[in-house]
Amino acid sequence: MIKYTVDSDIELKILDNTHAIEIEALVNSDRSYLRKWLPWVDKTKSVKDIEAFIDSTKNQFASNNGFQTSIWYKGNLAGVIGFQRIDWVNRSTNIGYWIGKDYNGKGIMTKSVSVFVDYALIHLNLNRVEIRCAEQNYRSRAIPERLGFMKEGFVRNAEWLNDHYVSHIIYGMLATEWRNIRN
Repeated sequence: MIKYTVDSDIELKILDNTHAIEIEALVNSDRSYLRKWLPWVDKTKSVKDIEAFIDSTKNQFASNNGFQTSIWYKGNLAGVIGFQRIDWVNRSTNIGYWIGKDYNGKGIMTKSVSVFVDYALIHLNLNRVEIRCAEQNYRSRAIPERLGFMKEGFVRNAEWLNDHYVSHIIYGMLATEWRNIRN
């Protein structure tokens, strides 16, 4: 198992089938909270559904197209973060994430996103990281804003979310900007 210690409370672990039961339990306990912004929640009904997702992330990792990690806070599963894809030709990636309701407001996701941005722009030598957030999802939008991402655009009706479309705000960070922020 590949893992990374963010700080004394937060650890990131490459998704593994051993996490499926805990992920399913977190999704089930926070289903109504998560479905407000995540279209996959209603389709995720069992441990088998989670295992299928984890298997797809293993294929993603094996094809060098990014990876997904579980986020652990004080030993408890708090959420998931990952590179949704990596565009090696254009040296860019986008980050997606979600966190359980009880773990909001603790800085867990901001710290986790920061680690992913470091990894993308410094270790993978990519040039650009993008984060897209639903326009009305202010908690999610606060993360790239807090980290200094530039608000680059607005995509109308970008995602079908259960029974309606939501528009997206696009945030971007370039490697040169990140180095200046980190110094």
